[in-house]
Amino acid sequence: MSYILAIDQGTTSSRAILFDDKMARVGTRQQEFTQHFPQAGWVEHDPEEIWETTLSVCREVMTAQGVGPEQIAGIGITNQRETTVVWDRTTGKPIHNAIVWQDRRTAQTCERLRQAGCEDDITAQTGLLLDPYFSGTKVKWILDTVPGARDRAMAGELLFGTIDSFLIWRLTEGQRHVTDATNAARTLLFDIHTGQWSAEICDLLDVPMAMLPEVQDCAADFGLTTLLGGAIPILGVAGDQQAATIGQACFAPGMMKSTYGTGCFALLNTGSEPVTSKNRMLTTVAYQLSGQRTYALEGSIFIAGAAVQWLRDGLGIIETAAQSGELAQHADPAQSVVLVPAFTGLGAPYWKPDCRGAIFGMTRNTGPAELCKATLESIAYQTRDLWQAMQSDWGADADMILRVDGGMSASDWAMQGLADLLGAPVDRPVMQETTALGAAWLAGMQAGVYPDQDGFSQTWALDQRFSPEMPSEDRDAAYARWQRAVQAAMTY
Repeated sequence: MSYILAIDQGTTSSRAILFDDKMARVGTRQQEFTQHFPQAGWVEHDPEEIWETTLSVCREVMTAQGVGPEQIAGIGITNQRETTVVWDRTTGKPIHNAIVWQDRRTAQTCERLRQAGCEDDITAQTGLLLDPYFSGTKVKWILDTVPGARDRAMAGELLFGTIDSFLIWRLTEGQRHVTDATNAARTLLFDIHTGQWSAEICDLLDVPMAMLPEVQDCAADFGLTTLLGGAIPILGVAGDQQAATIGQACFAPGMMKSTYGTGCFALLNTGSEPVTSKNRMLTTVAYQLSGQRTYALEGSIFIAGAAVQWLRDGLGIIETAAQSGELAQHADPAQSVVLVPAFTGLGAPYWKPDCRGAIFGMTRNTGPAELCKATLESIAYQTRDLWQAMQSDWGADADMILRVDGGMSASDWAMQGLADLLGAPVDRPVMQETTALGAAWLAGMQAGVYPDQDGFSQTWALDQRFSPEMPSEDRDAAYARWQRAVQAAMTY
């Protein structure tokens, strides 16, 4: 039997998942790693800890399942996107902690560029907006801040990469400095129309192009690792949200998926032509296979599952994430508490990096149940923001169906609430490990173990469809409350 090893390097943990030749998950190992918050709005990871946990879980899952390297046909990697690492070309040592996608330290840099009239040209090339979310200004910050870094970068001594690039560099022991088109498209440095790094934007941000990795298809030869007991090829790479889009088999234009993890990210497949958003959605690469790019509209919500973690770790009103849904069911229906979870700013369609969280509508009787309900509803409200913006950009009809995945999608209560507030069906698949599955399929397809796109699409299976039950007038009134709360938070 041939296996595929999927590495899912996320924002809070590193995971390794073994899939068999029928694309069934046969083993998983996971390790959390430290979140660093050196200042308000700053988020960092230790790249060495990311590397160590990744290597550890790969070895653990192989040992636990009794699978040797000769049985693994390929490795697929999916990763937290935009998180930025700069390391020494010779030693492989990072020169600074990884700056995480949630980090807001470059907000002023983005504003200066915006005031200088640079945003329209950057958006035209990259499909992105000027926001601290993306990698480009993070690289600039590292080169501007770490003593001697810019001179070393100019001399060709430093390399830049998103997490996939860093892991591949380490796995191949410095032999390959590569990325795929989906991760490149999230850097603010990549022209999504030509499929090349933009010399103009690199010059604008003072990022030497010699630092940048080679860009490949999502299914390709990314090198060979011998660190897992024998030689195993790395054959698939995609950023986490694009991997989930692939894992949900959203291969046809008009298909949409939404993943509920630390944040929430919705992607709408728009086919071979990029669609320019009129509603501040992002235009990005959904995947690139056989040299052909497929594009997507994307909406990014910075805080989704992280808001539930805040209930657990910040407020201490729940002990497990699952308790949030249980408590929410017992909330007082007469209270209309609204949480705007802008803990690290607001993402699409608002793009307000300096906005901060707020709670509205509390009374003396507001307690844990009402706060849990408001937290889960905030995720549904934010999804509706994206849903409406994408429908407007794409021109899709009201019958479009959303496919969901991620940790929160396991909650029937939360998914029913999502369908109610969207006024549209929500489909949850049997296989909810869609991000890892997408990475595994890329590698397995490249290895000749898994079927092509059409064959893979036929394996997608529905677990449950959630249809809206809330009266339209109640839905509209609830959403109006959300909109008022967001406006109040943004003007605070």
